[in-house]
Amino acid sequence: MMRERIQQVTAGMRRILSGPRPESVPALVGTACALVGLIDVVSGIVPRFRHSSAHALVEVLPGATGPFAAALSLSVGVLLLLLAHGLKRHKRRAWRAAVVLLPLGAFVQFAYRQSVVGTVVSLAVLALLLLHRDQFAALPDPRSRWKALANFVLMGGGSLALGLVVVSAHPGHEIGSPTLADKLEHTLYGLFGFEGPIGYTGDDSWTVGYSLGALGLLTAVTTIYFAFRPEHPTARLTDEDEAALRVLLEQHGGRDSLGHFALRRDKSVVFSPSGKAAVCYRVVSGVMLASGDPIGDVEAWPGAIERFMDEAKAHSWTPAVMGCSETGGQVWTRETGLDALELGDEAVVDVADFSLGGRAMRNVRQMVKRIERNGYTTRVRRARDLSDTELAQVRRAAEDWRGTDTERGFSMALGRIGDPSDGDAVIATAHKDDPDSPYGDLKAIIHFVPWGKDGMSLELMRRDRSADPGMNELLIVAALQAAPGLSVARVSLNFAMFRSALARGEKIGAGPVLRCWRGLLVFLSRWFQIESLYKFNAKFQPRWEPRFVVFRKSGDLPRIGFAAMQAEGFVPPGPPRPFSARRAPRPERPCTHVIPVAARAASGVGRAA
Repeated sequence: MMRERIQQVTAGMRRILSGPRPESVPALVGTACALVGLIDVVSGIVPRFRHSSAHALVEVLPGATGPFAAALSLSVGVLLLLLAHGLKRHKRRAWRAAVVLLPLGAFVQFAYRQSVVGTVVSLAVLALLLLHRDQFAALPDPRSRWKALANFVLMGGGSLALGLVVVSAHPGHEIGSPTLADKLEHTLYGLFGFEGPIGYTGDDSWTVGYSLGALGLLTAVTTIYFAFRPEHPTARLTDEDEAALRVLLEQHGGRDSLGHFALRRDKSVVFSPSGKAAVCYRVVSGVMLASGDPIGDVEAWPGAIERFMDEAKAHSWTPAVMGCSETGGQVWTRETGLDALELGDEAVVDVADFSLGGRAMRNVRQMVKRIERNGYTTRVRRARDLSDTELAQVRRAAEDWRGTDTERGFSMALGRIGDPSDGDAVIATAHKDDPDSPYGDLKAIIHFVPWGKDGMSLELMRRDRSADPGMNELLIVAALQAAPGLSVARVSLNFAMFRSALARGEKIGAGPVLRCWRGLLVFLSRWFQIESLYKFNAKFQPRWEPRFVVFRKSGDLPRIGFAAMQAEGFVPPGPPRPFSARRAPRPERPCTHVIPVAARAASGVGRAA
């Protein structure tokens, strides 16, 4: 018993002496930087804490006493807080900055404070960074100069708040009784390097002045850095990449209904070493977001997935896949060790089995006949068969009938109509004479993209609100009835999020947990049309194909969901663009109507509406 105890103690000592595991070093160092930075900020603000021995135990960067030390401690603390996140994400540039700052801090501490503890801590952290430098190899994220504006707003606001605290942190040393307005005015002047209206006794005037000036200088320097550093281009599909993807889709495009959406031109792509498979993605808020299954030969998928994961690791991005099929989910989880969660079901209609006859189709049949009696007609054609004038009219109507100023869609949206390279796409239109309409007799549009050689996948539906209700049903039925003449055997409709839970929860014998879950989904449907979209799809008696989200760990799901909402256009991806071109005002009569297909994008994997 004693021997086992001695062995356990010995093993524990070995673990301690060997140091932390290499993979845990970035998180450890990042957390240490955040804590030290927070203490440095507090020590730079509160005079009593600044001179305490507790600060010397945690101080990593310069901490000499006096006004200059206070200002330096405050600015260093802010920099450490900013640096901590990059270190946790294995960023190479954050490592380089820390390696430069730590020896400088150790020298200043030893020279000015004679703080042995502070010097040792600085050198210990530096040694840890140098010993595990291979853990900090992540490349920079995609960036733009709009981050300079974001930095100016955030740093400016933070500096103003911290500066106001600094001005107020010297009670009893102020000359007179300054008001809050005087303190705010003094802070603003100090950030720009000017003397404010408040006077202090002793060295406190220099302390406040140095601290405010340091905060203002830090805001200016970081903003200038973001504004003038080389801009990393946003995701763009090159002509060569698009041509290679079209070759893969020509050979293997019939396997996945979402394959053609890989041709969105705001995506990036990685190919397998053989070039026989590819994964398309976009990076949003540090999440490397792929959509659908890999493109190409299934046997070559592992090579493309490996390249995808290598790219994510190289930049320390969070890998995720939205809306992959069951086969795709199995390959992703097997090759990467990621996990998968069923997200919902895709509605697929087999054209040969579709009919308006029977009791199940009664409501759709009556609605279609009623609309046809009101004088509406439909046309279903390949995009290449429309004239240039008709395509221009369709594009203009689709733009003006859009529900929001932001173009929505990512994983199940193409983002364009009538492009010459998409001649196999199918456009269904509804028409009725209206002399007051700026679009002639055009009343509604449905756009399908190719799904291999014998299928098509719904991309968007838009209509003029002045048209009668039921335009969506009319055009879907018209497209399904015209499908045989277009050599189309299967049609992919909307994606229904959490469809199985909604379907099972309303059946007899459903348990309390399932009923509670369904009730929550029904409640959320007030905003996201979850239930209404499922019922809309069910009208056409489709077969349901499950779709999955692939993720690394459960803690990543909120971040992935937020990134997906940004990609789909429901959350702004960055600062507003004040100088962007304004859209032309929309006509008064043809108001916008957001149709159920928009809920697919709201769910994070939906097609644009």
